[in-house]
Amino acid sequence: MGGVVFSIVLTIHVLAGLGVIGLVLMQHGKGADMGAAFGSGASGSLFGSSGSANFLSRTTGALAAVFFVTSLGLSYLAGAKAPASKSVMEGASVSAPAAAPEQTPVAPVEAGSKAKDIPR
Repeated sequence: MGGVVFSIVLTIHVLAGLGVIGLVLMQHGKGADMGAAFGSGASGSLFGSSGSANFLSRTTGALAAVFFVTSLGLSYLAGAKAPASKSVMEGASVSAPAAAPEQTPVAPVEAGSKAKDIPR
């Protein structure tokens, strides 16, 4: 049951985040109205000349509130799961160290060879 609730809250969280991103990108910057006043920009918009800022900013605020609430909910649900062990080392299995491999016999070195200089 907890996994289903976590998935639903996570889905709402992602959708609210994408909605906030989209609404912020749709809004005009502060300098956009100055250009429209002098005729360089299109002053008409989908929501009217002044209604778009009000509608978009209120919707952005509402989605931001949903995003923050789902953030808190996700942190609560993640902390409410079964507690982890006290230490990472408690779950580790202890084993004896492996025996050192046997040394292979070294072939005799000739008198003028540099093979004796190679570290082993």
